[in-house]
Amino acid sequence: MLMSKNVKATTVLPKYRFPEFCDNDEWLITMFGDLCTLLEKRAGTKKYTLMSVTSGVGLIPQTEKFGREIAGSAYKNYIVIHRGDFAYNKSATKLFPEGYIAMLTDYDKAALPNSVFTCFRITDEQVCAKFIDFMFQSNYHGSWLRRFITVGGRAHGSLNIDDKHIWEMPVALPELLEQQRIADCLTSHDELVAAENKKLEALKTHKKGLMQKLFPAEGKTVPEWRFPEFKGSGEWEKKSLGEVTVKIGSGKTPKGGRDVYQKTGIPLLRSQNIANNKIELSNVAYISETTDKEMASSRVKEKDILLNITGASIGRSAVYKYTNQANVNQHVCIIRTISGLCEYFVQLNLSSANGQKQINDNQAGGGREGISFNKIATISFAFPSEREQARIGDFFRNIDSLITAQTEKIETLNLHKKGLMQGLFPSAHEVIE
Repeated sequence: MLMSKNVKATTVLPKYRFPEFCDNDEWLITMFGDLCTLLEKRAGTKKYTLMSVTSGVGLIPQTEKFGREIAGSAYKNYIVIHRGDFAYNKSATKLFPEGYIAMLTDYDKAALPNSVFTCFRITDEQVCAKFIDFMFQSNYHGSWLRRFITVGGRAHGSLNIDDKHIWEMPVALPELLEQQRIADCLTSHDELVAAENKKLEALKTHKKGLMQKLFPAEGKTVPEWRFPEFKGSGEWEKKSLGEVTVKIGSGKTPKGGRDVYQKTGIPLLRSQNIANNKIELSNVAYISETTDKEMASSRVKEKDILLNITGASIGRSAVYKYTNQANVNQHVCIIRTISGLCEYFVQLNLSSANGQKQINDNQAGGGREGISFNKIATISFAFPSEREQARIGDFFRNIDSLITAQTEKIETLNLHKKGLMQGLFPSAHEVIE
C-alpha cells in the first residue's frame, strides 16, 4: 500500500500500554480510507431522527439543538447513518478549528444533512469503532487536516476541504484486542465523569429549590421557609440597592488598552472573569503598578459584589473574597454595600430569578446594550435582619463550596482523561511530519 509522503514511519508505539500488551507488536500505520466507507444512502420518505453535530458534544437531535427539525423539503436527501457510524462537521470552532468528527452512540439510526456533513462507517472487522471515536475526540484528525485548509478557505460557514484528505489520513492501530481494551478504559472514565456531572446538576437543582423556599416569592414579604431561630421575626423590608450601597460604579480600560496587559502584576478583572457566583482567575489580565495608579476608581475591595453590565454575560455576579489588590474594567460594576449588610445575601438576590428579571428589564433598549448605574440602584429586594441575612448567606456559601468542589473534581477527571489519551495513543507528530 502506498503511504503519503507526510508519514514518518510504518510502525509506532504509544507511551503507555496495558501490561498484557507490552510484548505485542508495534502499532501499524495505515491510511484511514482503507478502514472505512463513505455513506451515501438517502432518507427518502422513511422517517428518521434528524441529527446535528455540536463540537465537543457529539451528535444531538435537531429538536434539542434548534428547538425543531429544520430539514424541510431537503429531508429526502439527508444521509442515513447507523449506531457506530461517524459524521464530520466541517465547521471550525475554537477547540476544533479543523472541524469535529462525532460517532452516533445513542440511536440505532438517524439522518443528517447531506450538504453539511460527511458520513462514513468503519468496515474493517479488525478495527474498533469506539477506539477511532476516542482518537477523533483528541483532535488527531485536526493535526492532519490543518495542512489542507487554506486561510479563509470557508464556504457558507464550512471549511473548504476535500474529503479525499480524510481518507488519506495516516492512523496508527494496534491489534483489535488492544484497541478494545483502550476503548473500554476510556469509556469507563467517561461514565465516571457523567455520574459526577449528574451529582453537580443535582447540587445546582437543590440550590435553586432552596432559594425558592428561603427567599420571599414575588409579592410576598416573608419566605416559605425560615431557619428556626428566625421564625416569628416579622416581615422582610423591601429596599433598593441605592439604599443599601456606598458605591455603584465600574472601572475602565487602562490607557493603551490590551497593549499594557502583562503576564504578572495587579489583576484586571473583565467580564469573562465573572462567572456565576465565582471569580474566574485562570484567564485574568494583569497590569503594572504604574497603570494601576491611573485607575484608582476601578479598584475593588474584599467583599465587593462584581456584576457584569454589558454583553452576553450581563447579569453574572460574584463576591470578591480576596484581600489582594485588583481592578475591573468598564464592563464590570462594583457594588459596595453599607457596613453590616451581608454581601453574599445581596449577590444571591442578584443571581435569583427575581434579580435576573430586574436586570433584564432595566437594560438599555431592552437588549444587550447594558444596564446603567442609575438603573442598578433601582433594583430592589426584600431584606430581613442582618443576622438572618448572614445566616442565609453562610448557608448558601456552603452550598456554593460544594458546587465548586464538585466542579473542580470534574475538571480534574477531564484533565486525567486528557493525560490518559496522550499516553495511550501515539502523538500525531510521531506519525505525521
